[in-house]
Amino acid sequence: MPDSLERETVLPRLHGHFGRDYTYVESTASTQLLLPPEAAEGTVVVADEQTEGRGRLGRRWFAPRGTSLLCSIQLRPAVSGERLPELTGVAARACAEAIAALTGLEPELKFPNDLLLGGRKVAGILAEAREGRVVLGIGINVNVPEDELPTEVDRPATSLLVETGRELERAGLLVELLERLERRYGAWLNA
Repeated sequence: MPDSLERETVLPRLHGHFGRDYTYVESTASTQLLLPPEAAEGTVVVADEQTEGRGRLGRRWFAPRGTSLLCSIQLRPAVSGERLPELTGVAARACAEAIAALTGLEPELKFPNDLLLGGRKVAGILAEAREGRVVLGIGINVNVPEDELPTEVDRPATSLLVETGRELERAGLLVELLERLERRYGAWLNA
């Protein structure tokens, strides 16, 4: 199945504001590093591969090229600094909803930033506040075969392919994620 995250595949399918400013790269150290401070809220950077992807506490995020959804979204929340840690949960719930909508699976949130299926990690969220903005990184193991999942990790990993037995189109998952994130983020801002 063709599985492109390139701009011309994703943009025509977007419903909201998030992702209208969109950059796709084949490979990068980390999508977290590609969002400039001046980028508008809702700007998205997506990569087919991250060579130095990371999660919380500096842990590595392993993902074979072309198998995962690896993205960062620029947010500019006009809230007090004490509320910013809540964004990880906002993003995790949006991510869980997107996965459930497309697969029927119900990911469990392992506080503060992991999504689990059957006790195995399928996704992670990394929110970094800096320079008056929050760069929200999301990694989802989408079409990673069982034999390519990392084994030397703190929590066993899984993928949507392993859990459903079928490949999932990453662009469709990204569109669903951005729509649900934008909705949840808006509700959070107005709470």
